[in-house]
Amino acid sequence: MNNMLYGKLIFELSHKGRIGYSLSENEYEGFSTADIPDYLRRAEDAALPECDEMTVVRHYTNHSANNFGVNNGFYPLGSCTMKYNPVINEEVAALRAFADLHPLQPAETCQGALEVYYNLQLWLSALTGMSEFTLNPCAGAHGELTGLMTIRAYHKSRHDDKRTKVIIPDSAHGTNPASAAVCGLEVVEVKSTPEGLVDVNDLKPLLGDDVAAMMMTNPNTLGLFEKEIPEIARLVHECGGLMYYDGANLNPLLGECRPGDMGFDVLHVNLHKTFSTPHGGGGPGSGPVGVRPGLESFLPTPRVVLDEDTNYLYVETDDFGKSLGSVGSFFGNFGVVLRAITYILSLGSENIKKVGALATLNANYIKECLKDDYELPIDGLCKHEFVFNGLKDKSTGVTTMDVAKRLLDYGYHAPTIYFPLLFHEALMIEPTENESKETLDAFIEVMHKIAEEARTNPELVKTAPHNTPIKRVDDVLAAKHPVLTYKQYAES
Repeated sequence: MNNMLYGKLIFELSHKGRIGYSLSENEYEGFSTADIPDYLRRAEDAALPECDEMTVVRHYTNHSANNFGVNNGFYPLGSCTMKYNPVINEEVAALRAFADLHPLQPAETCQGALEVYYNLQLWLSALTGMSEFTLNPCAGAHGELTGLMTIRAYHKSRHDDKRTKVIIPDSAHGTNPASAAVCGLEVVEVKSTPEGLVDVNDLKPLLGDDVAAMMMTNPNTLGLFEKEIPEIARLVHECGGLMYYDGANLNPLLGECRPGDMGFDVLHVNLHKTFSTPHGGGGPGSGPVGVRPGLESFLPTPRVVLDEDTNYLYVETDDFGKSLGSVGSFFGNFGVVLRAITYILSLGSENIKKVGALATLNANYIKECLKDDYELPIDGLCKHEFVFNGLKDKSTGVTTMDVAKRLLDYGYHAPTIYFPLLFHEALMIEPTENESKETLDAFIEVMHKIAEEARTNPELVKTAPHNTPIKRVDDVLAAKHPVLTYKQYAES
């Protein structure tokens, strides 16, 4: 790559009057650019870069090499499960029979797509122990909101309007309290024990007839299995509340246990985490919501149902008296649905049970190999992920941020850092089940090397990264005073 040329901004490559296309002023098939009405014309030219086509193509092609994803290398991002998306998933999602469908087509013209949707509902129910699912939510947080709306619709149907509180552990995903607030519910925090699990004694005083639900992530954000779920479910149900399961961390439990069997009433599943489709950069995603028996009528519409003649039909809101209504225009992110059902079919019932076991094995292997150099605040068996509290040797002054930046120099995406908020220097690692022992060993070696660098040459780590196109930036300054236009950049 010619960094002198294509390392520049596209605006820096611009030359006035240079273009990569031309629109003829002559009439073409009865139309001329002169026919464009004035109200559709710009009052003045937009401040866009002026480049020839080859410069534009080379510029963005070369910059695309700076993107990093699971297809490039190891991506141990904790709490987000950036697992590999098999190529066969992409092939199925790209089939013209699916890709060329329009969501407004009559049901009789897209029976195959509706069958996919219907079957995935059934399979997710079987995998989670729930009665029925909706695939309409388009993201995990969208699923959280839909699940909480389902809970509100349930309480409203019983004229129990005083239930306005949602109990959420201090180790919860940040979207949990946000979704509850958007749903118009009050967030009540329950503390964790020193062992990183929900403190049942702290929970008991919070329970009352104003509690709508308790949200739990299991395994929690420390990668630990919540051992008191049966007792917690009993206490919440006794006060009239419902149990909500955040399925973002369902991956290590596939084929091992089911939230429905633990006493949960409502849950969402992140298809893009547990059932492939990596979602870096903000999408795509899907957050199906499942409910226990007795809550099916509160799920959103439209729905896909099977009639007596084995035809798949759309069912709209008017057919369900208790439904919370619609949470989207159609049936969610169908491309992610296709990838998920392909993933399940590819594994089969015998191999899907291996997912959780391998994810757990990989996480514990890394944890045990690195805990001599990195502080492990809570020892013991983890599930799919675990959290270090920075380097064990605090005297070096090297922070978790420094370690994350230095990892970039070695070609690895950094793990999640400074989350959860239970530890000051949290470094959260999740390898998923896909990675080989050789990949894990190479990552472990680099992590040990960074720890050694912190002891012998801390400035090297503190000033990292050194080999990336952009060096360390001032995150605080960028957040408080973002430069959003090239003109502003050029004048600053």
